[in-house]
Amino acid sequence: MLNHEDVFERAWAEPGNTRFTLPSLDVNRVLAERYRLDEPLVFTRTMLWDNEVRKARRPDLFIPFVVEAGSAAAWGGDDVFVRRSRQRRWLNPDSYGLVLERTALDHVRQAVTFIGTAECDDEHGRQLHADADQPIFHVEHAVSGEEDRPVNLWRIVHLTSAPDERLTEVFGRIAESPWLPEFVEIYIRDVLGRNLDRKLNTADTR
Repeated sequence: MLNHEDVFERAWAEPGNTRFTLPSLDVNRVLAERYRLDEPLVFTRTMLWDNEVRKARRPDLFIPFVVEAGSAAAWGGDDVFVRRSRQRRWLNPDSYGLVLERTALDHVRQAVTFIGTAECDDEHGRQLHADADQPIFHVEHAVSGEEDRPVNLWRIVHLTSAPDERLTEVFGRIAESPWLPEFVEIYIRDVLGRNLDRKLNTADTR
């Protein structure tokens, strides 16, 4: 069986690959500083992990800006499965390409590892081929911090022959966002049923 974590770490250690780690994100700090809610909310580590588990299965619901509507599906076991979706291309976000990911949920470590693959069989045994217009990539989403002070962790590695500064610039811009990740905002609204609004001011142009 595929050891998802080992595959990710080997790719991360390969000097020719393009790596990026987003800054760790204190969910409740950003929530307090940047949002208005209908009632006070302490977002817990349990909630954040539940958010990750749901998103792993249904990226179309939790990252709709990234995933094309109607394109996502997952099949296999409860914690180890294959996922397909059409996602915005990193360097050409106005277009979409098919992304195939072998996915593993680690409930002890509270991490989800997505191993990109060039091809696989779908849930009906038909062969699928990933978008060839951008490099295959692996992603790790993880949860850290205390129960009442959860921290969101995220890193990605593209399988490139040499580090690609264009990709690094894309993630550098993502890292500059002052907001919670899209999937956390959606979880608060759609799963917790809370009203959530961004505190906008003249400096918020990103």
